[in-house]
Amino acid sequence: MSKLKAVLWPQVILFGDSITQFSFQAHGWGAEIAHKLARKCDVVNRGLSGYNSRWAKIVLPRLISSQRSSDIVAVTVFFGANDSATNEQHVPLEEYAENLKEITRHLASAGVSADRVIFITPPPVHEPLWEKECILKGCALNRHNSTAGQYTQACVQAAAQCGVDILDLWTLMQKDGQQDYSVYLSDGLHLSERGNQFVAEHLWRLLESRVANLPFILPYWGDIDVKSPESSLLCDQ
Repeated sequence: MSKLKAVLWPQVILFGDSITQFSFQAHGWGAEIAHKLARKCDVVNRGLSGYNSRWAKIVLPRLISSQRSSDIVAVTVFFGANDSATNEQHVPLEEYAENLKEITRHLASAGVSADRVIFITPPPVHEPLWEKECILKGCALNRHNSTAGQYTQACVQAAAQCGVDILDLWTLMQKDGQQDYSVYLSDGLHLSERGNQFVAEHLWRLLESRVANLPFILPYWGDIDVKSPESSLLCDQ
């Protein structure tokens, strides 16, 4: 028998901090995107809890190389919640913006063009809720919504300079001014079930055109020749 051709799924890569790492939990935004793309595309979770853009920039070449870049449909870059903290995770605003640009440059060098990259800003911080978490951990409040807003603006500007799409969660979640945005947050920082749904819905609007033409991988079971399944399952697709 001749050597079989491997079936390679295209990939959507989710690169970020804990908000990305946790996105595959039940009702998570990453899990929802993966569900929508089943049999069409692998959704790969590369969320690294606690990481900031400085550490992300360093580790990215170990995660994405040019070997399979042609299979990458999209990459989300979702940092800022830790960069904007006042503790040891903090990264200065100017460096944060430059790190995002450096991440885009690495992706381009690996063959992932700017039109396949989506920046996601940090969500708003609900300080009363997050302060309760900080007290439980024995520390002072270490994140502020106004600071998250500054990092959001830096992310939006970096996206424009890099020519990539942007999902501005900080602004969208506070858009009407009447909605209590704490409903989107489980602890003042990370996403609640409703927040995960919000991210999934808005991210899908940016992803949908990128994945619209992806074929269904391997034949639908009803189309398999039951008398000669090999003729259906081993043919190039």
